[in-house]
Amino acid sequence: MTALVLGPLLRHVGEHTATLWVETARPAEVAVRAGEAAATAATFTVHGHHYALVDVVGLSAGARVPYEVLIDGERVWPEDGSPFPAPSLRTLDTSGSLRLSFGSCRRSPDPRRVHGLDALTALAHRLAEPDAEWPDAVLMVGDQVYADELSDEMRAFVHARRGPDAEPKDEIADYEDYTHLYKLAWCEDAAVRWVLSTVPTFAIFDDHDIRDDWNTSLAWRRQMAELPWWRDRIVGGIGSYWVYQHLGNLAPDERAADPVLAAVRDASKDGGDGGAILDAFAERADAEPVTMRWSYAHEWGGTRLVVVDSRCSRLLTEDRRGMLDDEEFAWLDSQLQGGVDHLLIASSLPYLLAPGIHHAEAWNEALADGAWGRAGARFAEKLRQAADLEHWAAFGTSFREVARDVLAVARGERGPAPASIAFLSGDVHYSYVARVTSPDTTSQIAQLVCSPLRNPLPAKFRFAQRLGISRVLGNGPRALARLARVPTPPIRWRLTDGPWFENAIATVELDGRTARVRWDSPAAPDRLTTTARVTLTP
Repeated sequence: MTALVLGPLLRHVGEHTATLWVETARPAEVAVRAGEAAATAATFTVHGHHYALVDVVGLSAGARVPYEVLIDGERVWPEDGSPFPAPSLRTLDTSGSLRLSFGSCRRSPDPRRVHGLDALTALAHRLAEPDAEWPDAVLMVGDQVYADELSDEMRAFVHARRGPDAEPKDEIADYEDYTHLYKLAWCEDAAVRWVLSTVPTFAIFDDHDIRDDWNTSLAWRRQMAELPWWRDRIVGGIGSYWVYQHLGNLAPDERAADPVLAAVRDASKDGGDGGAILDAFAERADAEPVTMRWSYAHEWGGTRLVVVDSRCSRLLTEDRRGMLDDEEFAWLDSQLQGGVDHLLIASSLPYLLAPGIHHAEAWNEALADGAWGRAGARFAEKLRQAADLEHWAAFGTSFREVARDVLAVARGERGPAPASIAFLSGDVHYSYVARVTSPDTTSQIAQLVCSPLRNPLPAKFRFAQRLGISRVLGNGPRALARLARVPTPPIRWRLTDGPWFENAIATVELDGRTARVRWDSPAAPDRLTTTARVTLTP
């Protein structure tokens, strides 16, 4: 199977379409055959690597059609002798219930299991069982790869390619490094490779896909810009994300309208390479976030999923600070509308933290902005970077603007109110539920966090997080925020379930106006057990 390097990954699906992503060893024609349906696509080339996205159309809603992949006429997938069932193209049936699994923070495979059992591997084994209940899609909400914390295998690759002392030491340096990082994450485990080939996946990046604390503040950006190796890192990180993650999030018509993809395809003709075009795009996307929207939305029957980029699109200038730039926020505002049964808002960073942690981050932002003078601002910036104080709470204006919009939806001011509005997030390495308790709304508003898939907190950090979550200890940060004249949040909320620190994957189950969520953790490499079940709607 030398012609197939990575994949296939089943990415965007609709009621009648399914997209397969592959990386091949050479420029080629990639074909997919699924029952009576068939489609082909030519590869495009980026820095000597070859990729194809094949859109299969004309499928039935709710289809489960076994498929095979051919490269230049050679059948390369499924593999002969695989212990897993034949992979299928699985389209959506929006007339029934919807199950969306999600999670974040997944370290690459490690034979020593330093990071525990992989929830995604265990999910694959569950789905291989004859009577398994399948999710309609899996949403990866950040840190699909770790560019700054390498596995032994990735470190060996980096040392062999660049030497053990080359900067950045023991980190990803450029696009070529990223290609190997994705291969380890998605191909080394046969169970994960199979499940990604047969369950639709959507994704959004978080900081470790690029580097810890990515875009924490303007000061952070300036510090990184001074490093001689940073340009290749950020260009390689954003460019590889566009290829390996972003393109598969898009519906076929959205992807067909992408001018960057068109330019890369054109440059790839006759043995060419689109690497320079993608590099220029990635560099501009970092320097001018307004030039690219990574966020996306899909509507499936009575459910609208809005996936928000809370990393690359930040507004960080001398006089303004926002989780999203103005254009990105205007787009988000347009998506936060009623008229659906359920509104899901996915952000890699939790919108609702434990109240005490929220107030601590809000206080820190006020200090960094000069509420207690220049000395306080310098201290606050150091604390912000050291303690990762850069969630929605640390972007107070953005937090309040989103609260305003969500409350308008929940009160029926933007069309009929949904039964539930749920934020889906990861990042913090533990799972929990937070519910909005006031003001009263028609919709139930909740924060659902599932983290990590495979990267648990050490015991000492779990203790620290439990202290931060404590309602009693939350009074101190609240008082500090008031002293710094932080505006009172327009909503109130509390943690009602959790925290759970095990590796886990969560599944939101939506049926009519009912919403439930379940967290499953790996009890063995091939077995999931349920950690918690929560009902969101009355």
